[in-house]
Order: sequence, then structure tokens, then C-alpha cells
Amino acid sequence: MGKNIHITETVLRDANQSQIATRLKREEFADILETLDQAGYYSLECWGGATFDSCLRYLDEDPWERLRFIKSKVKNTKLQMLLRGQNVLGYSHYSDEFVTEFVKKSIENGMDIIRIFDALNDVRNMETAIKATIEAGGHAQGTICYTTSPIHTFENYVKLGKTIEDMGCHSLCIKDMAGIMSPQMAYDLVKALKAELKIPVYVHTHMTTGLGAMTYLSAVQAGADGIDCAISAFSGGTAQPPTETMVYTLNEMGYDCGIDSKATKKINDFFKPVQEKYLKDGGLNPSVLSTKIDALNYQIPGGMLSNMISQLTAMKSLDRLEEVLSEVPNVRKDLGYPPLVTPMSQIVGAQSVSNVLGGKRYGNVSKEVKAYLKGFYGTAPGPVNEALQKEVLGDEKPFTGRPADTLESELPAAREHLGKLARSEEDILSYVAFPAQAEAYFESREEKEALKVSYTIEEVK
Repeated sequence: MGKNIHITETVLRDANQSQIATRLKREEFADILETLDQAGYYSLECWGGATFDSCLRYLDEDPWERLRFIKSKVKNTKLQMLLRGQNVLGYSHYSDEFVTEFVKKSIENGMDIIRIFDALNDVRNMETAIKATIEAGGHAQGTICYTTSPIHTFENYVKLGKTIEDMGCHSLCIKDMAGIMSPQMAYDLVKALKAELKIPVYVHTHMTTGLGAMTYLSAVQAGADGIDCAISAFSGGTAQPPTETMVYTLNEMGYDCGIDSKATKKINDFFKPVQEKYLKDGGLNPSVLSTKIDALNYQIPGGMLSNMISQLTAMKSLDRLEEVLSEVPNVRKDLGYPPLVTPMSQIVGAQSVSNVLGGKRYGNVSKEVKAYLKGFYGTAPGPVNEALQKEVLGDEKPFTGRPADTLESELPAAREHLGKLARSEEDILSYVAFPAQAEAYFESREEKEALKVSYTIEEVK
């Protein structure tokens, strides 16, 4: 056989985040974890991204307990998570102490590989998380957020890859969140990175535009070490290319993916009724399964599009979706071409809606756009619209330092506020990340346990 290709399975994180808004409950995948562990995957992406928020906000689960449970069943396969650099799993920057502690606890609770990205590809916002991962004994995977614009050149990506390697990362991922990387670009970029770097190169894309599987094939032929796939029941559309299809194709071409096809059949058979349930109850909208070729122009990732549709539906303005989509590239240009990945996708999307529905462009500038123009998210990839910046900042000079340098640790105040409601350091971290959701979860946990105790006392009587 030829080269070994690592396959990362995304059904426990990105695939269900992209298709069913991260609503996959623990009991809906618990019984298949041991089979997932035996299938021969390089890693299971199962945490990070929106899973943390979703556990607390919608699923009534402790995200840390979920991670520990997965680890207790998955003994042979590496667990992987997505971390938004200095944003951790939230939407704004946190202090270095919080980032370091969060990373440390993630690894202590069972995480192996941490894929670290920054929405602006500003490496200053990745350095603390990378350092913390290495110090805690984890695998630090640095990330290039892929996008296209006049300033996102091939040369700049290779330079960024070299910087990420120099920061001590164990591997590199090209993260194509909108599924807009063409097969040719994937081939050329992977080839160039492999020529320059000593560390492995992984590729992540989505099937949103229909390019994904071809992009992976080109990336592998150019020397990529691994790709992210989704078991077929949760593949395609806004999720990743199907695991079984990619493995079948690559095996035929002489690559060794190490995947047991009997196990993947078992995994897919398990997830088919789960998918059917979500289709039936509306949690899985069939529209996310179709090809959206417009994304090549608008560069809108699946999650951003579904957010935009629900926002416009709530405002009874869904008929203006096309106008909003056309405004997105304009706002992006005004902001210096940030890649559309969390939190920039939400910031650009919300401002585009406001520009279209408000009647006047930038008649109402969101506080996030103001913070961005002030430099509190990091350095804009390209020059921003000077007139807009002047209007927002007045005579104030934008901040050019590293945003986290302005922040004090959030942990002491969180400890004091929660008191006995927090039962562990992990609870404190959950609260700092999502205060309202975490506190509500802790209170409901207390109530449930009190109820349980009273039932037990009644039984004894």
C-alpha cells in the first residue's frame, strides 16, 4: 500500500454542528462510542466549537462530564477539539490565565489534539493556547483559516504555515470553513506547505459548494497527511465529505486509511435513525444538505447562513435574504477581508443584516464592529475602510497591541461569585465561558439533586 492517510471523524462535533446546530445528545451517540474507537480513525473530533455552549444552553449536559464519558469509552483513538485561540469557545477574548487553565483542564479531562485557530489568522491570538497545549502534554495543531481575497495570497499562507511551525505546533491544519477551496488550490497549497514544513499537514473542508471530496483528493495527491470526514448519514451539504466514500476511493488509489469498513457500516447504520429523527422533527432542515454554489461568491459558512435565515425569519424579512447575501462581501471588504469564521462570521453577518434592513449602510454600527475597528479582536488582515473607521473612532487611535494584554484574569471574581455552587475548577471555567448558561445549569443541577434526595427519603419512609 501507499502512504497512510489519517482520517478524522467529525460526526460528534462538526458534522452535527453543521447540520443539526450541535443538538446531538450524549444518549444519542453513547452506544456507538466503542465501535467508533475500533474503526481505525486517527482521531474523533468530539468537543470544542459550539459543543460547549450547546451542552449548557440546550442539552442540559455538563460539557466536561460529556468529555470524560467519551474518554471512558474511547481507549485507542485520539480525541480532538476545536479551540478559537484567545476566544477559547466563546465570542470575545479571554485572559491568558483563563486560556491556559482551560487548555490544561481539557487535556486533564481526556483531550489529546487541540486544533487552535484565530478568526483573523493573527498568530498573537493563538500563542497562549499553543504554549499551554504543549506544556500540558497535548498535541497542538495550528490552523490557517482559508479564505479568498486580494490580500489572502498563496505566499502569505505559506508564510503563515511556517510561522505556525516555528511556534512549536506539532501539526498544521488548513481549515476551509465555507467549502470554497478549489481542488487546484488545495493541491498547490498543500504541495507548497509540504515543501516548506517538517510537520504534518491536515485539510478540513465542507461539502457546501460541492467541491469537498475533489478538494480532499487533490490535497492527498499533493501530500496531505490527513483529512476530516463525516460518517455518511451526517455527511454532505454543510458537513464534511462522507467517510466511507473517501476511504473507498483512497484505498482504490493505493492509499492506506487504516479504516475497517465493517465498523463504518455499523456506525452508519447506528446514525441513520438518528438522522431520520432530526429530519422528522425539523432539527435537520433538508436545505443544509443541498449544494450552495453561491457560497463561492459570498463565502458564507453553513452555520452563518442558517443563523442569517433564522434572524431574517424572526424579523419577517426572509424575502430580503439575497440583498443581505450581496451585502456580506461589501462589509467584509470594509473590515479588511476577515475570514468568515466564528466570531467574524457572526459579526459580519449581523452588520450586513443591519445595513440592509436599517435603510442606511452603517446607520447602526454594532458594538462588535466598533471593537473590531478599535483593534480589540486583533490586526485586520487588510486595510479597513478609513471613512468608516473615522466615523466610529473619531480622533481615537486604534489599538495595535495584543488584545489579551489588556485583560485581567476572570477566575478570582468567578470563584467568589459562584461560591459553593461551583463544585470544581471546571465549573469555574464553564461559568467564565458562558456565565448565564453555566449558572442556570448549576442551579438546575442542585434542584434535581434535592428532588432526588426527597424522593429517596419518601421511599425510605
